[in-house]
Amino acid sequence: MRYGMVMAGGSGTRLWPLSRRERPKQLLPLLPENRCLLEEAVDRLEGVVEPGNRLVCTAERFRRAILESISSLDDEHLLGEPTGRDTVNAVGLTAAILEGRDEEAVFAVLTADHLITPKDEFARALDLGFRIAEAEPTRFVTFSITPDFAATGYGWVERGAEVEGFEGAYEAASFVEKPERDRAEAFLASGRWNWNSGMFVFSAKGFMQALEKFLPANAEGLRRIAAAWDTPERKATLEEVYPTLTRISVDHGVMEPASASERFHVTTVPMAVKWLDVGSWPSLAKTIEPDAGGNRVIGRLFAVESRGVLSVSSDPDHLVCTLGCEDLVVVHTADATLVCPIELAEQVKFIAERVPAPLR
Repeated sequence: MRYGMVMAGGSGTRLWPLSRRERPKQLLPLLPENRCLLEEAVDRLEGVVEPGNRLVCTAERFRRAILESISSLDDEHLLGEPTGRDTVNAVGLTAAILEGRDEEAVFAVLTADHLITPKDEFARALDLGFRIAEAEPTRFVTFSITPDFAATGYGWVERGAEVEGFEGAYEAASFVEKPERDRAEAFLASGRWNWNSGMFVFSAKGFMQALEKFLPANAEGLRRIAAAWDTPERKATLEEVYPTLTRISVDHGVMEPASASERFHVTTVPMAVKWLDVGSWPSLAKTIEPDAGGNRVIGRLFAVESRGVLSVSSDPDHLVCTLGCEDLVVVHTADATLVCPIELAEQVKFIAERVPAPLR
């Protein structure tokens, strides 16, 4: 059976002060009709995964806020991590639980902080990924994005030979994480390389077999948690075992060694989509239509002789005014206000890490 899991554990420090430790970016109403990124990510499974088979893996402290925000999600479909142990364990926890319930379980791993359009192209690629993993449980699928510039902040994956019987799917020949500018430009020019999206499809059984081979202690701990999942010992076992698991990403912990192993095969399915990581103020600005002066607004802005201003307010009645400003970020909340040049906006996370605890 098909399942979908959305990873939603990030705090989004580059979107401070709107995003806080207890109010992560994936729950902020930044999209049209006050929708949040997590709601968008869960709905992205429509037509491919049944509503009752959709899961969210997140920090336990976000449980109440997420359940209040996502009406289609209930308590049993939220996997709460007592502490973050990176993506291999979020994926592994999902795999171990699903394997115990359904030996044929195949699940997608999606991210909660991206905007992806068009939806029909995403659904086409996701369905192809499911069919590949259903046919061969030891074949792991990663989705790659057709690039439109030489990005140095993303990972890249090289397309190899097309997978027999699955048009549009390719062997993953190699991976490179965040290349230098010259190398990224060569990748773009070659036409063989795509951005690595951080989204996957796995057979639950196949993923656990990979964990047993590459991270056996993690596999043992996750199976112990899964065995207690539907018992009164769930919480105690999770809190005892999960923090002891080796912390590593799914890319480094499973995908890279699997791509070099004869036992497992890594496939990439390219998506011809517009893919935007909404992880900083400049990236959020790209989702907002500019006015005649290039200013972008959430809330209210009175701009005089100002250009390229991003103004965001958590209070729809609060008026932000700018005079003679250019390429500036202004973010207003009830207890904190951020003002910075847009070229420094990626460094906002350093403020978020240093402000007094109540404001983090």
